[in-house]
Amino acid sequence: MSIKPLIILPDPVLRQVSKPVERVDASLRKLTGDMLETMYDAPGIGLAAIQIGEPLRMLVIDLAKEDETPTPHVFINPEILESSDQRSVYEEGCLSIPDYYAEVERPAAVRVKYLDRDGKLQEIEAEGLMATCLQHEIDHLNGVLFIDHISKLKRDMVVKKFKKLAKDKMSGNKAPGRLVG
Repeated sequence: MSIKPLIILPDPVLRQVSKPVERVDASLRKLTGDMLETMYDAPGIGLAAIQIGEPLRMLVIDLAKEDETPTPHVFINPEILESSDQRSVYEEGCLSIPDYYAEVERPAAVRVKYLDRDGKLQEIEAEGLMATCLQHEIDHLNGVLFIDHISKLKRDMVVKKFKKLAKDKMSGNKAPGRLVG
């Protein structure tokens, strides 16, 4: 297993719609291991394959806190079957949009079908943080970012900031306190 570089905004790869996984095999299981290792290293609680440049409908989540035993979940070809009418608001962040957080309103609960790491069909009813995380990561698979759920003004400011950071990185400017890569 290895840590993969994260794709960072404004990279257009993040807007790609990911393709369904055709078959679960050893190479796909290795990719899930790489994704988990990358997510833990970042550190984060969720990661979609597209965030490491793999346009596959696959994501990993682990909501265990730092002092808890890891509880990794692998979701292959996840599909939201049902969303609650009740809404909840969480402050979301994203490994592909480092150091930016915003409150996002989403359905409070979801029912999701998916294949597990062994290719077995599963279903989960999730609420709270797991529901939010699943929706956030499934959005990635559809080329949607959490900033698409905030006001256009805030979103435009974030995109402008990250475009400038990417431009500065390309030109070699590394001002103190500036996020690079």
